[in-house]
Amino acid sequence: MGNQGDFFQLLKKQGYEFSHQGNGRSFAGSDAPPLTTGTTVLALKYQDGVLVAGDRRATAGNLVMYDRTDKVLEIDRYSVLAIAGVPATAFEMARVLEHSFKYYRRSQLQDLSFEGKLRALSTLLKNNAPAALAGTGAVVPIFAGYDFQDGAGKIFFYDILGAEFEGVDYAVSGSGSSTIRGIMFYLNQWGTGPIASYSESHALTLVLRLLTSAAEFDSATGGVNPQAKLYPVVKRITAKGVQTISVDQLKDLYAEKVVSHV
Repeated sequence: MGNQGDFFQLLKKQGYEFSHQGNGRSFAGSDAPPLTTGTTVLALKYQDGVLVAGDRRATAGNLVMYDRTDKVLEIDRYSVLAIAGVPATAFEMARVLEHSFKYYRRSQLQDLSFEGKLRALSTLLKNNAPAALAGTGAVVPIFAGYDFQDGAGKIFFYDILGAEFEGVDYAVSGSGSSTIRGIMFYLNQWGTGPIASYSESHALTLVLRLLTSAAEFDSATGGVNPQAKLYPVVKRITAKGVQTISVDQLKDLYAEKVVSHV
């Protein structure tokens, strides 16, 4: 499971001051303009691998800046970065990781190890710490990929200083994470079976329901908008690599398993 815990409370005790601006937090003071932020992303294990998903909304305070943001970024053939936080910083991190992994593969004639990929992202977050604490570049990402050494898909989440934690079954980040995390905990503990045992169709249905639920309680989460043909970005990660779930598949599942059950 993934969450930020009491990290902000710890920083407050050390003398850092925060002010709320819409759905986000500003470290620079109440007069600073709200930054554009990406909102809700999640990753979960299912019987065939890992699904990583994100809603499409980017906000600045109480303004919707863009409703077609891609927050689930393919870094290489077997790795995905899901971003919550400031997109400008997160997109730059994704580009650096993509080029670093590509350079290593071409120069060493093999892929960087999964552990090496985790360290690379942690280093970028550590280097970004001053900007994050200044309120101009906080990113709280989820990294998921296939680890060939262990023969399994894995999920890791980070805090803004680069501390790394493994999401054993799932991880959630962003403003809608509290709603999603509570539902997933309930299903894992008292549902019909652990989420990791779900079929792909069942897991995709769950992703759509989770983001729809988050959007109901969090205005910064875009959820699903069939009228505008807006569906989450969802990618599967297996031993075959990263593949994007088609909008048509999500559309059919949403109509059959989400709307029809409301």
